Amino acid sequence: MIRLHFTAADLRQITLAPAANALSETALSLRPGRPQVPRGAAMPHPVVERRRRSQDVSGTARAGVLSGLVAERGFVPDFLLQPAAHDFEDALDLAAATPTARLAIDLGIPDACGWNGGLAHPGRCAHELAQGSPAARRALVNDARRHFDASIGPLWPRSVRDALTDRALRAEMLLRGGVDALLTTLGTTWRWQPPTLHLPSSSTYDIPLCGRGLLLVPSWFAGGPLVMYRPEAATVLVYPMCRGEGTDHRPEALGALLGRTRAKVLALLRTPATTTALADRAGVSLAAASQHAAVLRGAGLIDTVRTGTAVLHSLTPLGHSLLAGT
Repeated sequence: MIRLHFTAADLRQITLAPAANALSETALSLRPGRPQVPRGAAMPHPVVERRRRSQDVSGTARAGVLSGLVAERGFVPDFLLQPAAHDFEDALDLAAATPTARLAIDLGIPDACGWNGGLAHPGRCAHELAQGSPAARRALVNDARRHFDASIGPLWPRSVRDALTDRALRAEMLLRGGVDALLTTLGTTWRWQPPTLHLPSSSTYDIPLCGRGLLLVPSWFAGGPLVMYRPEAATVLVYPMCRGEGTDHRPEALGALLGRTRAKVLALLRTPATTTALADRAGVSLAAASQHAAVLRGAGLIDTVRTGTAVLHSLTPLGHSLLAGT
């Protein structure tokens, strides 16, 4: 069990990353076989699972050095998660510039474990990185880029869209129930008992956030939580993002999170409507329609413009994406 301990300052500094982390996703995609996650925990995105099943051993071979740095149970060395990076190439540059001493700590070589654990059986490539080999760093960059271009790049636009959808859903949780609702719904097997968030893990860690806050990063490939402790900045928590199946267009699919009526209102706005027309379509009062529209607008799912004495509501691209599951 991993326990994240919040102070009042930490609760005021919870932020949502706008997208998945390209470099850590590239690494996580290389976990051997099916991910080992606790019963009831979220499984990786269905699109990812189909891609994983379709790949042969050439995918792992192509990843070279990178494949030797990812443990079967999902451990990823901290230097492969670069939360400040703007894109994949930026993350690669930052990872390649990691000081040798920090690389050794992150990999758990020779004996010390890093902030997030270490490799149980580090191979030759890991030892060469920990010893500061320039050739090993170049090989890591080249192999990671090759694997991303061949296996992750084609999926990346879909991942970006799903991350935006997930962000909208998390924002809705904040709007509806504040920080308690956000932390309670991050994972089905995660337990929020203020001021502590309990995360299922085969290891036991108590991590005080120390007033620096928490950065939430969505992931397609993570089957469970990944924690990156940064003593100088906010702790990073990677969590499985909400799934976008691409086939379910029914408002009931969103009902559990948005509420049945609000999900229905969102679906009805595939065709723009005034508040009065929306109330008629949804079978609710004018005040209720206005309130639902305000919440959806605050989550970035609809736009509202004034037309004379009335207002017109319509879906934003994010609202369309959420309904389409893409």
